[in-house]
Amino acid sequence: MSEGNGLAFLEYIDHSMPDYEKLEQNILALVAQNEVLSSIDVLKQEGNNEEQTVELDWFLQIRSRQETGPLERRRQIVKCRLQRKKKKWKVVSLEPISFFSPTVV
Repeated sequence: MSEGNGLAFLEYIDHSMPDYEKLEQNILALVAQNEVLSSIDVLKQEGNNEEQTVELDWFLQIRSRQETGPLERRRQIVKCRLQRKKKKWKVVSLEPISFFSPTVV
């Protein structure tokens, strides 16, 4: 997201994940409307070589692309479940999806 490429972010998400379509809409709108800086700290990680569950302290700084647009900062604990699929890790669950909602002007 920090590179302004929502599609690159979505490559790591399993398309069969619940609410994938909503996440996709949110991410693409958020990146199209804003410059996004993202910082993630892993708070908790459990699992094995096939599945991991993590709790992330996720910080977003969202600056509108409009010259006089707002700056918004978000920070939340995001829960994420990953599975190894064809030798690559994919996010199969991400909560809350609303954390990635586009800004309201």
